Parts: sequence; structure tokens; C-alpha cells
Amino acid sequence: MRKYTVLFFLVMFMIGTDTFLISPLLPTLQAQFDVSTSIAGWMLGAYTLGSAVFALIAGPLSDGWNRRTVLLCGLLGFSVSTMLCGFAVDFWTMCLFRFLAGVSAAFTAPQIWASIPVVMPAPRIAKTMGIAFAGLAASQAFGVPLGSWLASSHWSVPFWTIGTASLLLGIIAHRLLPDIRPTAAKERGVSILSRYVPLVASAKARGGFFGYLLLHLGCGTSFAFVGKWMSDRFELPIGQLGTVMIFLGLGNLLGSTVSAYAAKKLGTANAIAVGMVAPMVLYVVMSRLASLPAATIVYFVICTFLGSIFPLIMGALTSLNASIRGTISSLANATMNGANTLGAWAAGVLYVQFGGYASIGVFSGICLALSLATFLASGVFGSRANKNAPLPS
Repeated sequence: MRKYTVLFFLVMFMIGTDTFLISPLLPTLQAQFDVSTSIAGWMLGAYTLGSAVFALIAGPLSDGWNRRTVLLCGLLGFSVSTMLCGFAVDFWTMCLFRFLAGVSAAFTAPQIWASIPVVMPAPRIAKTMGIAFAGLAASQAFGVPLGSWLASSHWSVPFWTIGTASLLLGIIAHRLLPDIRPTAAKERGVSILSRYVPLVASAKARGGFFGYLLLHLGCGTSFAFVGKWMSDRFELPIGQLGTVMIFLGLGNLLGSTVSAYAAKKLGTANAIAVGMVAPMVLYVVMSRLASLPAATIVYFVICTFLGSIFPLIMGALTSLNASIRGTISSLANATMNGANTLGAWAAGVLYVQFGGYASIGVFSGICLALSLATFLASGVFGSRANKNAPLPS
């Protein structure tokens, strides 16, 4: 079973590295393609847009297909489209290839969350979920900085490296993963829209996903331009930006490792509340910090708190209905990437038109406050009397 755990970790590491890679590269790519700050964020937004839109289709389809086949095809598309990013000749071709990479990721990542409860024994499901999340956190700690360092030689090198590594990972997955077919024959004939009916009909699910949208809108808006802000404020070259990103990723990694402990000690709802209140304040004050070490420490703390709550939130969402885990995972992925797409656009507008990174910090803090209020009101974390009742299938 350890081989599956390692495989899932590495797949999420590659997807996470590619997702966040643009942020530290943004100043370099903006100069390379000669685009304005207000639209530069769309090189990040194109990826998340593709992932958000196609995840809505990928999840329900994969619930009726062999998850192994979907995962392998997604990895192949992800590898090719990411390598093509290294050959982009202008802003629009980069956006196109990033969009295609996002589409491929939409078919790949949800299969991880949906496959874990199937291929892993029950006592190891929660731990494997945490390790898969640690792959995303580790991508920020090590993958994104490594990409930044590789970009010191040429901006295209990180894309070629990630694409090649993902192709090799696909070959390994082909050899290791078993077929993961629908549990019932009737699942093959269920329409895409009908799989969303239990979620749309549930106030708990609606509240949970809206809270998830607001959470990622706040986080995504802040992260999209953190590299740009640090480059402008502290005059950092791209290699040093990669070093700073290590600390942000380490915070995320630390948070994901203590997540289960925090939930056990405080309860899920309380652990999430604590994990969101501190970043609300820190987002607002960070832009006022005058030194790079202080800004790095504050963002490290932010990432630690947020990293501790994401596994808890995903665990709560995927437990809403066991028969449509692929649909739920994909909807969560679409929600996250849709929010990040809006965040990339909002970050550019706020940064240019409304006072720089300070306005982004205020916006992110407000989003987190609204997210927490929505989560608690929905009862998705068990704060209501019917907390253990699953959604209807």
C-alpha cells in the first residue's frame, strides 16, 4: 500500500508545482511578453480557469469510468501541455497552453481523492489523504522554489522539467495502479447533471462549497501577486523569490502535518475557526511590513494556519456522499480554481487601481471572514444536530 501513497504524493506534488509556478515567474514572464501588470495575472488565471470549467465535467464522468484510465490520460495531457508552455512565443500562446494544462489537471487531481478510499484500507485512508495534501504543500516548499531557481538559466526550463517528470510519473502509474471501476453497473448510465442533484438539494453542501469558494478567493488573490509585490517592494531577483517561496511552502507543509492533531484536540469546527481568524488579521497587516524577513515570517504563519485547515475541509466535503466522491472532489477542485481565476483577475485590478498590495490584503481578510461565517452557518463541519447525516444518494 505504501507504493500508492508515494504515487499519490508525487502526482499532487507535480500538479501543485505547476499550479503555483507562475507566481514567482510572473515578473519575468511579464517582461518577456511585454504585458501590463493588470493582465499579467491571467497567465495564472488561464490554468485555473481550464481546471475549474472542466472539473465540473471530469468528476461526474469519472464516477462512471475506470479511474485508472482517467488518471493516466490526464497525466499524459498534463505532461504535454506543460512542456508546450516552455515553447510559448507570446502572452496568448502561454495562456492557451496554461489553459490546456489546467484542463488536464482537472481530470487528474480528483482521481487521487476519489481513489484513496478505494485502494487503501479504512484505517489508512485519513493518513493517506493527509500525505496527498502534503504533496501540494511540499510543491510550494520545494517544487516552486526549484522552478524559480531553474528559471534563473531560462524561464522555459521549469516547464520542460515538470512536463518530463510528469510523463515519467504517468509511466510509473500505468505499472502500479489497478483498475478502479464503478462500484455498480448503473453508475455508468447516470447523467452528468443528475450526479450534482444531491449537492444542489442540500443546504449543507451549498453552504460548504460557497464557503470553500470564498476561502480560496481570499487565498488565491493574495498569492497571485505575492511574488510581484515582493519583487517591487524589496527588489528581489527571481532566484531569491524562489528562496522566499520555500518558507511559504514549509508553512503549508507544517500546517498539513498538524491538521489531524488540531482537529482531535479542538474539534473540526473550532480548529478551522482558529485556522482562519489569524490569517484574516495577518493579510491586512502584511503589506505594511518594512522588511523582507518580517514579511516572510508573517506569510509563513499565514500558510501554516491555512495548511492546517485544508485537509479538514476536504475531508468534510468528500464525506458528504460516498457514491459521488469523484463529483464532489471535482466540484471542490472547480471551486478552488474558479476562485483562483477570479483572484488572479482581482489581484491585478486591486494592485494597479486600488493602492497596491494593501488593498489585496484587506480583500483577502474580508473573504476569509465571510468564508468562516458561511462554513459555521452551513453545519458542514458538524455544528448542527444532523451533522452525521449523509446526503441522499
